Amino acid sequence: MTHALQGSLFDAAGPTELGPLRDVRRTVLGDGAWIDLLPGWLTGADAVFERLATGVPWRAERRRMYDRTVDVPRLLCFYGEDDPLPDPVLAEARSALTAHYRAELGEPFRTAGLCYYRDGRDSVAWHGDTIGRGSTDDTMVAILSVGAPRALLLRPRGGSGGTLRHTVGHGDLLVMGGSCQRTWEHAVPKTTKPVGPRISIQFRPRGVR
Repeated sequence: MTHALQGSLFDAAGPTELGPLRDVRRTVLGDGAWIDLLPGWLTGADAVFERLATGVPWRAERRRMYDRTVDVPRLLCFYGEDDPLPDPVLAEARSALTAHYRAELGEPFRTAGLCYYRDGRDSVAWHGDTIGRGSTDDTMVAILSVGAPRALLLRPRGGSGGTLRHTVGHGDLLVMGGSCQRTWEHAVPKTTKPVGPRISIQFRPRGVR
């Protein structure tokens, strides 16, 4: 598997470390949903991308779509709550997120799902993380992005209302909370523009997928 990441000039010389979460900025979406955004939470993110791109046992999946089976347009790897994470900084990030959000969330972040978007042809369609408790309960999904920036879109469930666009990569953090998984959808669309590879790390509580 090959990758060609154009590194960030602001990230190239820095150490790999997490910034303070007190600097997150919240946007209230309505219907009990909200997102928190913290650009550049992880410095040295390009080095983390390189380690994950080469060190994670990525797998390609195929899924049934209507009357045919198609390739999932991204590579995947899931780490359950008892699995060691593939890089120490991911364990540090999960612990930091738990410490910051536990009073509001009421429980720790436990799992990590990784998605590898190799180029603009890789994507994820509109969806909410509603397998498990996300379909009925308020919860949180924290997304740490390393690698090249990609657009992450959000819209009210059902497609009515406006679409929000955030470009995330190079160590940015985006947290979806409250009713966001039930009342809003998110997507990473395909693009014909030349874009580099991105890895998304999604931290979730137990029973949320």
